[in-house]
Amino acid sequence: MSGIATGRGNDGGLQQADTAVAPVSGGPAVQLPTAFGVFTARAWTDAATGVEHLSITSPVPWAQAPLVRLHSECLTGDVFGSYRCDCGEQLDQALALIAEQGGTVLYLRGQEGRGIGLANKIRAYALQEAGADTVEANEQLGLPVDARDYGAAAAILQAMGLGVIRLLSNNPAKRDMLAGLGITVTEMVSSEVPSREHNRRYLQTKRDRMDHRLSLLEDNPVTQS
Repeated sequence: MSGIATGRGNDGGLQQADTAVAPVSGGPAVQLPTAFGVFTARAWTDAATGVEHLSITSPVPWAQAPLVRLHSECLTGDVFGSYRCDCGEQLDQALALIAEQGGTVLYLRGQEGRGIGLANKIRAYALQEAGADTVEANEQLGLPVDARDYGAAAAILQAMGLGVIRLLSNNPAKRDMLAGLGITVTEMVSSEVPSREHNRRYLQTKRDRMDHRLSLLEDNPVTQS
């Protein structure tokens, strides 16, 4: 049964985004069999923008807060397996973890390239190949370093009854923005995957200039308890 959820929260988090909890409507829940296990999938539509998102869920034991990954759409990483970023491997990691522990991946569409869009992301790649880092490339294009908005994500979590979560992320700004939107994050769970030759500078920039919690492990996969 579809429904509409909305709410209000304080602005907060990433300074580039002016965020409020957005009204969303959810469609039917269906089974989604995958290589990682069988999940429950549900599409959600942001009433203000028309952007469609997807929740992918596995049952959670009652004794713990659910593990939640807010995964921004990344065509190059998620679909084509690009090693310029860590997105595709983080998505695989998240699906494996929620299959094991229970929880939800929110796949947030319209957030390609931290919200600048696919074409601009490729333009930013060209500038990176000319020597800019990921922050400088966006700035040279006259674009925000991070333009993502988590208002719809917070509304979806609220509609799913997930007001208290463990957040699978290396980015404290996501936690802070969710807190400003009424979502309590009890724990930050690392989503770090091994760095590669092709994305090492990108990850170093996220660590050093964007405050991501990264140790840049190269050889050994990161494990979560």
